Amino acid sequence: MPGHPGIPFARMRPVLLVLSALSSAPAAAQQPAPHSFPSDSAVLAIIRQRVEEKRAAGIVVGLLEPDGRTRVVAYGDAGRSQPPLDGNSVFEIGSITKVFTGTVLAQLVNEGRVKLDDPVQMYLPPGVKVPSRNGKAITLGTLSSQNSGLPRMPGNFHPADASNPFADYTVQQLYDFLGAYQLTRDPGEQFEYSNLGVGLLGHALSLRVRQPYEEMVRDRIWKPLGMSHTAIAMTAYMKQHLALGHDDSGRVVPNWDLPTLAGAGAIRSTTLDMLKFLSANLHPERGPLERAMELARQPRAPVAPPNMMIGLNWFIQRTPGGAVVWHNGGTGGYRTFAGLDPNRKLGVVIMTNSGGAGSDDIGMHLLDPQIPLAPKPAPVRQRRSIDLPAAVLAKYVGVYPLSPAFSLEVHQKDGVLYLQATGQAAFRLWAEAPLEFFLKEVDAQVSFVADSQGTITGLVLHQNGINAPATKVK
Repeated sequence: MPGHPGIPFARMRPVLLVLSALSSAPAAAQQPAPHSFPSDSAVLAIIRQRVEEKRAAGIVVGLLEPDGRTRVVAYGDAGRSQPPLDGNSVFEIGSITKVFTGTVLAQLVNEGRVKLDDPVQMYLPPGVKVPSRNGKAITLGTLSSQNSGLPRMPGNFHPADASNPFADYTVQQLYDFLGAYQLTRDPGEQFEYSNLGVGLLGHALSLRVRQPYEEMVRDRIWKPLGMSHTAIAMTAYMKQHLALGHDDSGRVVPNWDLPTLAGAGAIRSTTLDMLKFLSANLHPERGPLERAMELARQPRAPVAPPNMMIGLNWFIQRTPGGAVVWHNGGTGGYRTFAGLDPNRKLGVVIMTNSGGAGSDDIGMHLLDPQIPLAPKPAPVRQRRSIDLPAAVLAKYVGVYPLSPAFSLEVHQKDGVLYLQATGQAAFRLWAEAPLEFFLKEVDAQVSFVADSQGTITGLVLHQNGINAPATKVK
């Protein structure tokens, strides 16, 4: 979640941009070349190296072969006294939840109960106002294609507990934000990854069918496919088999709860259950559910032309060997990936119980060996903090917009400086020089800019190799 998101700054960009290196891939071949997955020992070697390099606590890989057979390879630590990692280990799948929301939408479209161009306003309670622009409404389709015009997160998202950031965000807060928000562009005009938008979609669909989100998805997808260890509220079995989530430093972190924005990232599942879901996606001939899955995978809008499109929450990526349909996910202690090659009838699930960079590259490499594995990142520079007087820290307080809908707010509390991005939790800023600060949670730094009189006029956020400037507005 994000790709989504109390969301570390490492995930300020859409999760899907992790794969931006694929943007130069050539067009898909007309007839895909035969392809089979590596042996279990070869897959094990890949994930063992990843774990031993401390890029993940543990990894489970699920492989779906063209003949329907499945394989599971696991390596690493499930945490504390939990059972060893295997195909039944439970993970938070984060934003992969979005493709379940898109599949339910496709089902309801095929049943004639909704239309993609229906304004979402139709399915919300009377009195709830949804923004529009130039006479164009936010529709179910634009919410699922991530071009509704809504921001990544609502501006009134201020979690009380950064370790479980969505838990206290209420439906009323959602309605309040929608009623006050002004769109900066027309719905359907431009892609922008939005946890808010897909969370709103899941909420609206549950109101349409008069079922809570979890019950709706269970009845429509999990039960028919026999996904018996997939849920939002974990069963006793799921708790016993939970792979504990870890942060970047290897510490066990709490699980996340998303009561209002469930459709954006609330689901927990196992590798074996997710392989059942991918298998169904590859066989539209089996029945109405599978035909809805096929509808959800149809390209509808550009994400990164000309090589990436989006369907009903699925991303469709042109790769050197053909095309991959995929989504990934991330919560505080997990990174996950689900990908399909519909032409070759291949599927891959990657479950990681670490909140680091994730293992999307492993999933894409297994689906298309021409896509290389990501190299081990350079070690993070060790930084030493210095103390600055509260009067000096006060000079940095202000709001620094990075875009019309996304700002960095610097505030001071009890002599400590904090940085808070729109819709995210606050993180402490540590000074290493009078104008240079850093975060400890992730590899991100902030350089403040001063004029000749010493007045702070802006900042530059340094992260992921990007230097993002922002002018101070107040």
